Amino acid sequence: MPVDTQITIKVDGETTTVATGTTAAELFFERREVVVARVDGVLTDLDTRLAEGAAVEPVTIDSPDGLNVLRHSTAHVMAQAVQQLRPDAKLGIGPYITDGFYFDFDVAEPFTPEDLKTLEKMMLKIVNQNQKFARRVVSEDEARAAMADEPYKLELLGRKSDADTAGEGVNVEVGAGDITIYSNIDRKSGDEVWCDLCRGPHLPNTKLISNAFALTRTSAAYWLGNQNNQQLQRIYGTAWPTKDALKAYQERMAEAERRDHRKLGAELDLFSFPDELGSGLPVFHPKGGIIRKEMEDYSRKRHVEAGYDFVYTPHITKANLYEVSGHLDWYKDGMFPPMHVDAELNEDGTVRKPGQDYYLKPMNCPMHNLIFRSRGRSYRELPLRLFEFGSVYRYEKSGVVHGLTRVRGMTQDDAHIYCTKEQMKDELTTTLNFVLSLLKDYGLNDFYLELSTKDPEKFVGSDEVWEEATQTLADVATASGLQLVADPGGAAFYGPKISVQTKDALGRTWQMSTIQLDFNLPERFELEFQAADGTRQRPVMIHRALFGSVERFMGVLTEHYAGAFPAWLSPVQVVAIPVAEAFNDYMFDVVARLKEQGIRAEVDISSDRFPKKIRTASKEKVPFVLIAGGDDADANAVSFRFRDGSQDNGVPVDEAVSRIVEAVRNRTA
Repeated sequence: MPVDTQITIKVDGETTTVATGTTAAELFFERREVVVARVDGVLTDLDTRLAEGAAVEPVTIDSPDGLNVLRHSTAHVMAQAVQQLRPDAKLGIGPYITDGFYFDFDVAEPFTPEDLKTLEKMMLKIVNQNQKFARRVVSEDEARAAMADEPYKLELLGRKSDADTAGEGVNVEVGAGDITIYSNIDRKSGDEVWCDLCRGPHLPNTKLISNAFALTRTSAAYWLGNQNNQQLQRIYGTAWPTKDALKAYQERMAEAERRDHRKLGAELDLFSFPDELGSGLPVFHPKGGIIRKEMEDYSRKRHVEAGYDFVYTPHITKANLYEVSGHLDWYKDGMFPPMHVDAELNEDGTVRKPGQDYYLKPMNCPMHNLIFRSRGRSYRELPLRLFEFGSVYRYEKSGVVHGLTRVRGMTQDDAHIYCTKEQMKDELTTTLNFVLSLLKDYGLNDFYLELSTKDPEKFVGSDEVWEEATQTLADVATASGLQLVADPGGAAFYGPKISVQTKDALGRTWQMSTIQLDFNLPERFELEFQAADGTRQRPVMIHRALFGSVERFMGVLTEHYAGAFPAWLSPVQVVAIPVAEAFNDYMFDVVARLKEQGIRAEVDISSDRFPKKIRTASKEKVPFVLIAGGDDADANAVSFRFRDGSQDNGVPVDEAVSRIVEAVRNRTA
């Protein structure tokens, strides 16, 4: 029988006929920006031969998937260079990550900044050799033979069945399907010059990496993220489609470094992290305290207007509370160890009265449930909205503690709303709109939503309850008109949640508010209300944290504004600078009028020269600087100097005071 020489495939949804044996590389030969293909929904190397009926889509190097492939391929080139520089280096894992990649190595000595410079040069040489990335399917025995000198790769082969849970990046190396090895092939000789256990896909060749990559830093990292394992050395890098894109990224990173809230917190005297207190336990200085108080006071005002009731709960509790809630079953690793107290001993050391375990509270919801349960409740009281700025404590590992954005002691602006099932959807909608409105008041306005659904291995309650809760949240999120992104398995053990994600001034995404729908804790705490028909019914519980935590929110705002907070949040809103000492009293009179209106204003009468005072006010990011000399005093006026260096001269004092008061009260500057 004759052999068919043509096959029918779909390219971007359009049916076409090509020769048998055609590869994706041949199909997209004229499109140099295409670096891999998606064949029947699976990312595939371009040299893969296409089968009859295949659905093929091109993946360009500047697309999210294309960037991931570029970065993973660059990680291979880096590892090849490392083993040329350090022949004794043993390979760990090298996945792509957001905006870059990393690779872990077992080496005798840590890498130095000079090593990174050397490695970049070696990598560029490999790139320019135009080595080919070649995939081959192997048996486990063949893989073990190829990786015989790589103990960590051999361990990964033994973890193939649990690759998705073994550790970050493991499923990039092994997992479901074939075991594959990728070799870097010398174009001239055809010899394999380096290889790695990897699932791929990869770029067709190293030349596509060009010179748009950089190695950024090194760190220590435990194998598979387990602190009981060997400590390896990790090299981070980044790669982009063009040199211009790399430079733009590097400029964003430099700006992010300038905006680092830890750096600005010290420079502006806002907060600090004393070693004497311990990791993740910040203190707020007077200026930082002003910002925090303004944030909290405005939030309180808005909550009062929205019908919330304020409650207060203690910092510690008996263990039983978190046994009832389920947190000791599902969240114990995130809690500080218990304090065992109240035990009474006899003279011989035997126990007369057993003690009890007390825990620092990691969240407020169980205590709010006790408030709800403290007396009978009627449907007429619902929805009942309880709100607290509650201090909670979570045992974050020291390696992940980071400034204000990842702490061990935090204050949550925590609300728990109890309502009927009939009220549930409207209350969720109202809550989401309230959250978005309040975030906008703090200057954040670029949002999308994330829907976190049940983790099949970590949940309480029935599947039916979860399905109802998840669908309700999805309906509310969709109705908001915001983009909705799925987060499969990301929910807490007691219910699904919507997370409000926001972008800051640098385009970075931060998780802000969360809204969780919970049918389970009311059941576990046996919460009830009397319905209109006289029956006892369970309320629905909505968990809502608006800031997430006050500390984290302040860290995000510090970076969003680069320390130049809007006038209503600024610790010092006005600095008055007399041109000469003769005008000190005049400026004190102006400042007194501002203080009468509640404005945080002060006069700089330091011994510094006038230009130095201007620079100091600019460095401290004061929103309004008022200047006065002889002409101003004669005209009963002042001159404005703004943060951008512009000025408005000869403004009458009455107008100046009015301008500043209006800008602060209306949050317009």
